[in-house]
Amino acid sequence: MTDFAAPPVALMIAPDQDFDGAPVLFRRIALEGGHGAVVSAALEATALGVVTPLVGGRPVTDEVLTPGWSSYEWRLRYRRWEVAPEAVADGAELALALGNGWYRGQLTWLSLARVYGPELAGWARLELVYADGHRQVITTDQTWQARPSDTTFNDLYDGQTIDARRRGAALPTVGVHAIDFDPAKLVPFETPPVRPLQEIPPQKVFRAPSGKVLVDFGQNLVGWVRVKVSGPVGTTVTLRHAEVLEHGELGTRPLRRAKATDNFVLSGGQDVFEPRLTYHGFRYVEVAGWPGGPDAIGDGSLTAVVVGSDVPPTGTFECSEPLLNQLHHNAVWSMRGNFLAVPTDCPQRDERLGWTGDLAIFAPTAAFLGDVSGFLGDWLVDLDLEQAHAAGLVPFVVPDVLKYIAGDPTMPPVDTVAVWSDAAVWVPWTLWQAYGDRAALERQYPAAAAHLRRLAGLLESDGVWSQGFQFGDWLDPDAPPDNPAAAKTPPVVVATAVAYRTACLMAQMADLLGLAEDAAEWRALAGRIREGFRDRFVRSDASGCWVESDAPTAYAIAIAWELLTPAETAAAGVRLAELAAAAGYRISAGFVGTAFILDALAQTGQLDAAYRLLLQRECPSWLYAVTMGATTIWERWDSMLPDGSINPGEMTSFNHYAYGAVADWLHRVVGGLAPAEPGYRVIRFAPRPGGGLTWAKVELATRFGVARCAWQAADGHLAVTVTVPDGATGVVDLPGLAPVEVAPGEHRFTA
Repeated sequence: MTDFAAPPVALMIAPDQDFDGAPVLFRRIALEGGHGAVVSAALEATALGVVTPLVGGRPVTDEVLTPGWSSYEWRLRYRRWEVAPEAVADGAELALALGNGWYRGQLTWLSLARVYGPELAGWARLELVYADGHRQVITTDQTWQARPSDTTFNDLYDGQTIDARRRGAALPTVGVHAIDFDPAKLVPFETPPVRPLQEIPPQKVFRAPSGKVLVDFGQNLVGWVRVKVSGPVGTTVTLRHAEVLEHGELGTRPLRRAKATDNFVLSGGQDVFEPRLTYHGFRYVEVAGWPGGPDAIGDGSLTAVVVGSDVPPTGTFECSEPLLNQLHHNAVWSMRGNFLAVPTDCPQRDERLGWTGDLAIFAPTAAFLGDVSGFLGDWLVDLDLEQAHAAGLVPFVVPDVLKYIAGDPTMPPVDTVAVWSDAAVWVPWTLWQAYGDRAALERQYPAAAAHLRRLAGLLESDGVWSQGFQFGDWLDPDAPPDNPAAAKTPPVVVATAVAYRTACLMAQMADLLGLAEDAAEWRALAGRIREGFRDRFVRSDASGCWVESDAPTAYAIAIAWELLTPAETAAAGVRLAELAAAAGYRISAGFVGTAFILDALAQTGQLDAAYRLLLQRECPSWLYAVTMGATTIWERWDSMLPDGSINPGEMTSFNHYAYGAVADWLHRVVGGLAPAEPGYRVIRFAPRPGGGLTWAKVELATRFGVARCAWQAADGHLAVTVTVPDGATGVVDLPGLAPVEVAPGEHRFTA
């Protein structure tokens, strides 16, 4: 028979005792007899905090830190897993192991805690289907109980303490209570879950000059260390994590207040510890208290577990220059480490926030390296929610925890700012170009339009954006370490150019969606901004073209975003190349300019200058960090100084993907593969070799299949092979040849 009775409603339940912020909520499963065997079981669960669901004492999934971080004020994601029917036995325990996570742990450099609520709580719904079709639903309610776990402390920034002596011990239980929670906030997961992605063994165990024991895993990564150890009962093994060494010792100063320390208390037997309620950004680990000393650390004793959102990889790049290959590798690993629940700025210090500007710059690279449609699409939902509750204001970070900071003199006034706020437009546009999903563009359009209307209200009558705080060309290498906003290019120049680009993108977006009135409005706005930019900031005559401040970023964005006439563009390209040469082909631009400077040079016929800038090894340059042994992208060009000391600025990270946006140029220009139409329905194959490179190859798994472009240069000839997937069309554009349209399949050309 089939049971159509209405299932019980699951409640959000909290333990009557906190148990050090790591309680386990549980109840016994009582199967309903007379219906045959259980043939299927599905569990839905989430938490205010993070949750690991267990059935019969075993986790039902390898996912960790579920449900991640969303704008808890308005939505809470839940996951659904299929459970093996044989695991669901009469009397088996259904449990939810909770941790503080983002909901109740520390957030930001001010160590804000319990921002979203004072209590950890769990929600679950287990649906069983029997052989005769009968359904049984078990939900969280007041009949559940709670007990402590083996975790006695957990925090994303500070680490986790696990006491193995508590495993299997008779621990006290308490009741639970339902908390006030609106079930309408529950939404299904539409983003890749966080899970272990890879394991890395130690590359070296050694002693620092101080005598402390250090472990080098050979790669700056994000996750934790799994420990296998045996020793006297009550012994505490302590692991401290950091990204770099400074003068041979663990370099912890860039962590600021984040302790990044895990403590493991031994049971006296063989113990395995895995701190799954925290995560660290690290390459090096300092080990203290190991039984028998460092010589007792054997194979398998320590294993680095790489953790992140499970974004499917899609794109690869390789060329004849090993340093460029390492640079690309570094961009991949910085994305992997920072795409953890939300796209963060850094994964190691007391911050780890979803800064909008970082993503606005990096999104094109991200959309090539992985299928980020779900990950970034879900993040944009939170951006929309935050914006909708802030009168159209796009916050600096999403989810916006900064709105809970009051009276901090180090925080600039939160308002619409160039690039950071423009993520509301730039990121959806990037996803449209990468995946061609019109429905996704339609979903994001209202938020994008709300941003531009707010921005338009900040402009002067001539379209120049001079009001309010701006981050500007953040982290210009000539800015002092303690003032990263002090760029050579004035903020008003950057902001006005950004406003123009955003208005142009919005006009195109409105055209695509058939919104003729909006398109006309945005096009008129763009025209006004362009005219104001040119009147105030551009001077040109027969001798050349000058953009205010005469700094590389000013020329790069004016060229790349088409703020100049064709003649001015050519002259500005010459001037930009002159500035690059004057700087010894070292980077002389910050956060904004660097993302567009190579395109500006290439578009104006200055390809040689672009390659010289790309291949520079002296600081500041992309390859300087590579020559210094970096395995991820640094926040500052000189996060580590040539003498091996860490940059003296308080804000220094060794895993920040923003400057890794150069990988987009590697894919499109060096490798030669880009969308000619959204979603790669038409693919542009246009490699532009230079810099002495003799070969390159790039590959991308598009919605239509795998596209490839590979080239070799020898004896003045260029041999190119392209692969067009079924359902797509290719346009091959090689130096010296007219563009050629090609059908699906493999094609070879010589130029």
